[in-house]
Amino acid sequence: MTAERDRPDTMSVDGEIRSLLARVAQLADAGDIDEYISQFTDDAVWAMPANPLMGMAASTRQGHQEILEGVRERRAGGVQGPGTNTRHVITTVAVEVQDDTHATARSYYLFLGDTTTTPTLRTMGQYDDAFVRGERGWQLAHRTITLG
Repeated sequence: MTAERDRPDTMSVDGEIRSLLARVAQLADAGDIDEYISQFTDDAVWAMPANPLMGMAASTRQGHQEILEGVRERRAGGVQGPGTNTRHVITTVAVEVQDDTHATARSYYLFLGDTTTTPTLRTMGQYDDAFVRGERGWQLAHRTITLG
């Protein structure tokens, strides 16, 4: 049995992970891409299924460079980013803390467009995320996206 003093402060970690999820969503919508990518571990994995409604092919990207390519593609295509009037809404978050340096979370998301006129649900789904805490604090290490 783990001594009480050796257990991670799960409430504190829960709050930090929720804050990280919010930062990633907000930066995807309207933030600086360098700050956005700093939320991910250097070798992070981003796995996304095809989304025909948004004209996006399935892709798995690994590492900062590949994840940044995806961000740039979505911004260039007007899918998300500054000026697109889109919002990621993260909800129903369940965080599970494994230890002081590892945690996972499952959350639901809503992706809204036309937020300054007639907000429209463009897609929704689930994020299954893994997080690692290192020298730069908690970072997203692996995201699997499920539509629906």
